[in-house]
Amino acid sequence: MASFFKSRQHMGLAAIIIAGGILLSRFMGLFRDKLISVLFGATQESDLYFAAFVIPDFINYLLAGGYFSITLIPFLTKYFEEDEEDGWRFFSTVFFWITAAICALTLLAFILAPRLAYIAAPGLDPRALARLAVFLRIILPAQIFFMCGSCLSALLFMRKQFTVPALTSVFYNLFIIAGGALLRRRGMEGFCWGVLAGSFVSNFLLPLLAAKAGGGLRLRWSVSHPGLKKYFLVALPLMIGQSVTVLDEQMLRIFGSLAGVGAVSWLSYARRIMQVPVSVVAQAAGVASYPFMAELFVKKDFTRLFSTIRVALQNVVTLLIPLSVWMILVAEPTVRFIFQQGRFTAHDTAQTALLLQMLLVCATCWGYQQVLGRGFYARMDTLTPAVLGTAAAVLSIPVFYLLTSRYGAMGIAAASVLSVLAYTAAMTVWWKVRIGGEAFSGIVAGSLKVGALSLACALPAWGAGKVRLFDPQGSPYLSSLSEIALSGLVFGVFFVVLSGRLIPETVKPYLEKAGPVGRRLLKSKTA
Repeated sequence: MASFFKSRQHMGLAAIIIAGGILLSRFMGLFRDKLISVLFGATQESDLYFAAFVIPDFINYLLAGGYFSITLIPFLTKYFEEDEEDGWRFFSTVFFWITAAICALTLLAFILAPRLAYIAAPGLDPRALARLAVFLRIILPAQIFFMCGSCLSALLFMRKQFTVPALTSVFYNLFIIAGGALLRRRGMEGFCWGVLAGSFVSNFLLPLLAAKAGGGLRLRWSVSHPGLKKYFLVALPLMIGQSVTVLDEQMLRIFGSLAGVGAVSWLSYARRIMQVPVSVVAQAAGVASYPFMAELFVKKDFTRLFSTIRVALQNVVTLLIPLSVWMILVAEPTVRFIFQQGRFTAHDTAQTALLLQMLLVCATCWGYQQVLGRGFYARMDTLTPAVLGTAAAVLSIPVFYLLTSRYGAMGIAAASVLSVLAYTAAMTVWWKVRIGGEAFSGIVAGSLKVGALSLACALPAWGAGKVRLFDPQGSPYLSSLSEIALSGLVFGVFFVVLSGRLIPETVKPYLEKAGPVGRRLLKSKTA
């Protein structure tokens, strides 16, 4: 157990650990949503549960919760390298103020819950809004544990200890599932209690124990530090600037409440599936590489910094483009296999699958901007992503409204795609103009090649998916699974073989790790 908390990892192993944790967490999340879909389908009760996260998530974003660890790591690296005692004073000061701020905001939101419920879901009737306020008051205190836990996770990342942070989401989802299953007679309220319990145990208690065992935790009473002002100025843009990427899910929920009963749930289910490959590939690459980026920037080793960013970006697009294309092909059987059961009907499956296909169009952009964003943060530049993200978010609001009023849930998904595409393009252009294009060398050409090859592989994969080994009516799950498996097998074989022969320079890192078959493909091309 001690080694579990104390072990440190290099960048490659860190990426594997983070990816494994995220993959397991995402599957747990899908199982959680499966349980919700079976018990409640796409109904007003499930819509209320998803809408209950709008205000708590906004409070979290208001304190830069989603990026708190990211912005804190470079400062911790700097102060701990210069003077460990001073590092602890800085850490204690930040911990004190972030705890005070999140407690004050949570208390205020708890009091104003009935009014905030209307803001979160303006399309609900008074009775539904009253129940939403109950859900909101249960979930709100979880933000305290999330924010305090983020401080502790930043300390673990700075120490290159990735195991516990990688597993927090896994245990968090376990508690949500347990709460929903044990208290299912109380509707979605049980899942809300699971959120609160999971946030305390997994997001706060586990990192606390890991920090104590993995190098010590020396918190002290400290309300001021010379570095606090500088840190606040770096974090301030993330607090007052709300990026498209952090508000996207809230946009789906808010505008979804205007698109009719079930729309919030359809969009939430679709987005959850879309985010699985993004999280496993991009979040793992970004989280694992970020401490090393921050360290390289502190050391002013810009050549290696740009190289690290370039490699992470190329890896992300090389994996996400083919995954996205294939997942668009199997969207319907995927949704049917995961969710269609109990109160989740065939109509719900069809609606969710269409939304999933739309959202998958920009899955690669989601992954790309996660890595590039961390490149900005490693340089202690939080202003640029915040300004660009806020501008894109503000400009997207009329787009969301217009497309929602005309096309309903599908219009909401389309608006989400457009906003993320715009934000990704703006970040890339700004970086190239202000910093240069070294971090993007070969990315565009490589992406076009991978994209063309993925589209070529899509045709035989689509044909393989149409082979009916089982009756869809009599054995819907076996039919779905066989369609997914056959399509995935054909797509994978075609892609590996063709990429090894046509774009070996792009897929070389993966083929080299694929064993004798991968190395043989590389040799055959070289020969």
